[in-house]
Amino acid sequence: MAPVTQPRTAPELSSVAREVEEFVASGGWDQGPQLFALVPTDHLLREQPDLADRLDPASALTPVAQDALEGDLADALAGIMWPEVVVGCALAQEIVMLPPEAEAELPDGDSDALGRIAAGHPEAREARLVAAVSRDGAMACVLRLRTTGEGELDQVVEHPGLARNLTAALLDTLRA
Repeated sequence: MAPVTQPRTAPELSSVAREVEEFVASGGWDQGPQLFALVPTDHLLREQPDLADRLDPASALTPVAQDALEGDLADALAGIMWPEVVVGCALAQEIVMLPPEAEAELPDGDSDALGRIAAGHPEAREARLVAAVSRDGAMACVLRLRTTGEGELDQVVEHPGLARNLTAALLDTLRA
């Protein structure tokens, strides 16, 4: 895996990461990981003019949902190779977050067991993470924390460095 240094972001990529998160959020919580190809909108409109009424021509990129990912996420991503027309990709997945001190207490072990332990921790917070990358190395991440009480507003955080391992894995799918 190639090292990723100094995260960059482009306004188009940040915008599409937010669009992906809002699309996935419309389906509610408790969803599996979802992968999206990022394709230039002008290319889609040239190749499939019948989509004109469903695409925003002002958007530089359009996310295109892919088939469901099966099995281990790292293995699934390692097997992906995109055609040249795909200029980027985005992945939405639900995660469990712990405070750093609680994370440090987790035992070493397989990721499934650690996930169950983390989910059962009293300080665990569920979140949805969207990581988006482009072939030129730009990256964007959006994190939505799941609310725990009625009437609470979701907290959304954006920063390109939120998921360095995931963005590195996504970049590798574009370099293959």
